[in-house]
Amino acid sequence: YAHCMLAGLQGDTLELGLVARHEEYAYTAIKNPQLTELPDYYAPWMNVAANLPHLIEGHQLRREVAKMPLLSTQYLRGHRQLRLARLALGFITMGYVWQGGGRQTVKILPRALAVPYCTISELLDLPPILVYADCVLANWKKRDPCGYVENLDILFSFPGGDSNKGFFLVSLLVEAAAAAGIKAIPIIVNAILHHGLCSLETALQDVALSICKMRELAHSVWERPCNCFLLHVFGTSWKDNFLMPEGLVYEGVWDSPKQFFGGSAAQSSTLQCFDVLLGIQHRFSAEYLGCMRDYMPAAHRAFIQTLASGPSLRQFVLATGDAGLHAAFNKCVSALADLRSYHIQIATKYITIPAGRCRAEQQQLGGCVHKGTSVLSERGTGGTGFMRFLKAIRDTTRKAQLTEQEATVPTH
Repeated sequence: YAHCMLAGLQGDTLELGLVARHEEYAYTAIKNPQLTELPDYYAPWMNVAANLPHLIEGHQLRREVAKMPLLSTQYLRGHRQLRLARLALGFITMGYVWQGGGRQTVKILPRALAVPYCTISELLDLPPILVYADCVLANWKKRDPCGYVENLDILFSFPGGDSNKGFFLVSLLVEAAAAAGIKAIPIIVNAILHHGLCSLETALQDVALSICKMRELAHSVWERPCNCFLLHVFGTSWKDNFLMPEGLVYEGVWDSPKQFFGGSAAQSSTLQCFDVLLGIQHRFSAEYLGCMRDYMPAAHRAFIQTLASGPSLRQFVLATGDAGLHAAFNKCVSALADLRSYHIQIATKYITIPAGRCRAEQQQLGGCVHKGTSVLSERGTGGTGFMRFLKAIRDTTRKAQLTEQEATVPTH
């Protein structure tokens, strides 16, 4: 059973492309560095994707996409080329749809973009929209192959300059900081199956430390000036969005419009993995979070499902009546709740407040606030009312603590 989960973990590590060293914030590349180029045949895609901020700001992107030839995907070789091609097409797609913000939405994604994007997405078992695993886990490179974290850069971006780079790389490094905690999960499952209380307590301490490091790393970097409001706009979904009530027609693929959620931290395999491990059940958000798993890489989904179908850590800890295990379990829950509280602070500081400032400036200039701008600022990229969603998730996490009454009454 643990071997099956390790297979899932290997998929996660390869997707991330980074390995976290134990007890320090240093990161090394895996043997195969991140791919940054496609065969010359695909230059029309790569050139547009590389110049995305300039094309969007000049309102030229849709014109450039109209010039793009319909290219075959048959010359893409292997998983890494497919992932890079999907990343480029995903960024172009989001830029194409939201070039005008909420003012000039489109109903049709052109054939030259829609057909290869959907073909590649089907091969990778992912929906044809930019997801968290694209813009965070796959959107990075190293300027110096032998360098460390300071040499990281992003492959593609939207308007917003360094704010984009900061957001994507901070999210990447926070995910990498979780590596030690993810690696502890097979040890935890094995300890439950073989009643290894000492190894279980140690592994839980590793999980808690890993989550604390995620929070610490996020805090150390996010204290720099940043404005993620534009990035928030370009990640917006076309599902449950009144600006695109029918969704988007993928020309040459489907005759009717399709609706998909945009990229969201709810699609983080890491966070959902810790939720499942700790038995945290977000009842009011369960349907949405379950849907978000369809937006994760297949290996990640399998890993989480395997963990969910295994023995209950929470019930095992309660059954032992062991005070040390209870404390270690609660430390994991507390660390995860603190991380989610900090997420709310970041969302408020870098999305909600700048959005409110934007609306106020529009009013001061004598114009009414465009309804599209208002909605894009209030709803998450995944289609939710994001502040309400984040607070509900945080509160449910807090309630997952083992109470004194539970801790003193072993279950049988």
